[in-house]
Amino acid sequence: MSYTSPAVPPGPEPPEPVSADPPYRAGRPLLTQSWLDLAFLHWAADPADVAPLLPVGTEPDVLDGVTYVGLVAFRMDRIGWFGLPGIPYLGSFPETNVRLYSVDARGRRGVVFRSLDASRLLPVAIARALFRLPYVWSRMTVRHDGSTLTYASSRRGPGRRQGGHCAITVRTGEPIVEPTPLEHFLTARWGMHSDFFGRLLYLPNTHPRWPLYRAELLSCDENLVAAAGLPAPVGPPVSVLYSPGVPVRFTRPPRSLAATSATT
Repeated sequence: MSYTSPAVPPGPEPPEPVSADPPYRAGRPLLTQSWLDLAFLHWAADPADVAPLLPVGTEPDVLDGVTYVGLVAFRMDRIGWFGLPGIPYLGSFPETNVRLYSVDARGRRGVVFRSLDASRLLPVAIARALFRLPYVWSRMTVRHDGSTLTYASSRRGPGRRQGGHCAITVRTGEPIVEPTPLEHFLTARWGMHSDFFGRLLYLPNTHPRWPLYRAELLSCDENLVAAAGLPAPVGPPVSVLYSPGVPVRFTRPPRSLAATSATT
């Protein structure tokens, strides 16, 4: 009499390698846009503080046992749908987001947005209603003064109850020829994880390799990180970077990989 052991469900796959270039070919675009004049500020974080804030089916992505909280300010430019030309006014606006770093059971690394402040009401409403992304309508400006950039935002209307102001000034420095492993880890993120009506959604993106520059943080007055449910940052960020930007494509993931039950 033979005995066959019951099938054992496959375990989680190891995280995909951190890659400065997209790990897959771009498919048909779902959404196109450009991210311009980006300031990346990052603080180290305890994975235990981050884990409860991630979608079910993901866990904190770590480098040497540490994960990170990002505060990223930039200009969104010309959002376009399904390969159509980008919209110059409604599709172009300043944005500031608070983001975390995630990895799922298939090993796909991504970002999780805890908040996204933007200055155009219609894109905010569409992103909240259709994609369940935590956008907040805010007054925002991005100002250039030579090598110095100042990003300012304050939340409008009901969003103000969540706390919501940010003023960042950075001075850009020399280009980075060889980014460090940490700089790759924080910027080379090729997808987004989100909870989409009880299912884990992974939305991939592709863009050219980041042109990165050293940056000096001259001032930072913000409460967006704490408003996003995280401990307020203590001390200066461990990484401050600037990029003039990249054109970006978001594409549909394969059906078999697009979403999984939040209970699995």
